[in-house]
Order: sequence, then structure tokens, then C-alpha cells
Amino acid sequence: MTKLTETQTIILSAGAQRLDNIALPLPKGLAGAAAKMAVSKMIEHGWLQEVDANLRRGEPLWRETGDGHGTTLVVTEAGLLAIGIAPATAMTTSTTQIGDQVAKPPTPRAGSKQAQLIAMLQQSDGATIGEIVAATLWMPHTVRGAISGVLKKKLGFFITTGRIEGRGTVYRIEGPDT
Repeated sequence: MTKLTETQTIILSAGAQRLDNIALPLPKGLAGAAAKMAVSKMIEHGWLQEVDANLRRGEPLWRETGDGHGTTLVVTEAGLLAIGIAPATAMTTSTTQIGDQVAKPPTPRAGSKQAQLIAMLQQSDGATIGEIVAATLWMPHTVRGAISGVLKKKLGFFITTGRIEGRGTVYRIEGPDT
């Protein structure tokens, strides 16, 4: 199995959730030369492909080609396989309304602490910071950072919180699959 960097995993996972597997926009903070280098490596591996952008559908531009057109980046079947998603389950364009499509959450690497965190938060009773600390052996600030930075901002999960007497603040991932 191919070893992906965190940035590559985030780009591929986000693209797998979007219509037509479009990999743009790239994660916040990834711009300029760093973005170009990351995308170039992913194109070399065959995980991303540059295709003509359909501006009428509002597809984001990766670069302009100079003739009044531009290109966008699309996650390929190899890219989906690299993150453990079967290409048949990826998002595709539908002839029905685009608004009725529901993005599937990314599939983290099995056995990782991130996968363990997601599984704990997807349970119907959720998890507290203390329970997550005990299970992952992370510090509390690392747990909070993973929830707000990775799960919410980078992977786009909708996290809810609620206070339960005797348990404290409980975090849950809400969505169609939970």
C-alpha cells in the first residue's frame, strides 16, 4: 500500500466527497509553490489529473491555459484506491439535481488514531474529551485540535456538542450516516 502524506490524504479525501471528484479547493494554508509541488507529485503518481474546467458549472480553476480556458484537478481511480475508496462508490455527476447528492465521509486508514476518533464520535452516545484521551493516549489539547482542525475544517465533518449530566461535554459527528 502506498504511503501518503497528510496533505495528500486530505486532498484526495476531500476530492472523493465532491461531485465529479474535483480536488479543488485545496486545504487552507496550501498555496503557491507548496501547492504546485504537492499537486505535481500527485499527478506523477497518477492520483490527480488535470482536466478542462467547465466554467458554466462553476468548477474551480487550478490554472489558466492562456486561451480563455482553464483546468481543474480531479481525483483519479488510482487516487481513490490510494485512500481505500472503491472507485464505484465515489461521487459522480447525476442527471438529476446536483443538490440531492450527499457527500460520504472520507475513509481513514484502518487502525489509525484518527479512525478511532471518528468511530468514537460516530457512536450514538458520542464521546467526551476524557474518553478520547483514554482511548488514544493523546493530550486533551491534541484531541480538541484534531476535532476542530482535522475533522471539522479539513475533512468537513459536522461536530455537535452537548452536556450530559454525570458525563460532561459529549462530542458527536452528525450526518446522514450516523
